[in-house]
Amino acid sequence: MVDKEQVPKMAGAEGSQPLVELWRGGLLESVHSGHAVICDDTGEIVEAWGDAEAVIFPRSSCKMLQALPLIESGAAAAAGLTDAQLALSCASHQGATLHTHAVGRWLADLGLREADLRCGAHEPFDRTERDRLIRAYEPPCQLHNNCSGKHAGFLTWVKHAKAGPEYVEHDHPLQRAVKAAFEEVTGETSPGWGVDGCSAPNFATTVHGLARAMARFAAASESGDSRQKAMHRLTRAMAAHPMLVAGQGRACTELMEAMGGRVAIKTGAEGVFVAIVPEKKIGIALKACDGASRASEAAIAALLVKIGVLDPAHPAARKRMTPHLINWRGVDTGETRLAPGFAS
Repeated sequence: MVDKEQVPKMAGAEGSQPLVELWRGGLLESVHSGHAVICDDTGEIVEAWGDAEAVIFPRSSCKMLQALPLIESGAAAAAGLTDAQLALSCASHQGATLHTHAVGRWLADLGLREADLRCGAHEPFDRTERDRLIRAYEPPCQLHNNCSGKHAGFLTWVKHAKAGPEYVEHDHPLQRAVKAAFEEVTGETSPGWGVDGCSAPNFATTVHGLARAMARFAAASESGDSRQKAMHRLTRAMAAHPMLVAGQGRACTELMEAMGGRVAIKTGAEGVFVAIVPEKKIGIALKACDGASRASEAAIAALLVKIGVLDPAHPAARKRMTPHLINWRGVDTGETRLAPGFAS
């Protein structure tokens, strides 16, 4: 947990900058402020908006960092994990059939069961699967949890290391390995941790630190050391399997598909988004202070357009950056715009 005697400057309105605006009837109705950083492979800031040193919980945007011990320990190789499974280890998926079946098979191959997961169960975000469960009078299980792929990766490490089953405890050997990798790649000592929605520890860092980590993933080479090889493989796995990383209609999936596998991006709860851009060896991290996903999705699309890897005319980009607000009768009632001075 965060040391109450040394509370860090957590991301908030102070020092933030307007990122996204909502207009209705010709008047500015809402403003989403936040922090954003573009970082190069030396760890230096290329451009920033708001406070680059604001401390945030990266939430699910850091799943590729949490997956590093899976590869570096030799657990992934020992289990013969595919790139599709590595993409799932970084996923916040919809709980659709393709996700639940893949995680279920993964656990079965390990000789484990759904009950060995520690992520908890929730209703799937995928409507088809949700409706199937309702018609079958079947409750959702932990395979439907959007983090079940990450937890399958955790269990792969646990089995390889012969560690205890309560792998989400912050002092478990797995989480100690995750913290060490997290701090090394962000280049910062984490000021504390919180419990994520899936019960795993989530380590805090600055927006700059998170962008620095993404830039290191972007610059990683498959001919480098063991960490570089791990970062390179996770990045390529995500970019090659966008449907496994999120799912139909989701920003992660649609924007990665729009960029043709050149970039890996990942959302996190409470308005966090990151991008790994190998061809430019840069990383991006941002946080919408009010936690709104419509703001973080618009902001990440705008920054990807700004650096030249996303076509602003692509439907997936326009859907996030400048969507019109359509009410239940199909009437155009307003629009979302980028705030002046952001990503320009």
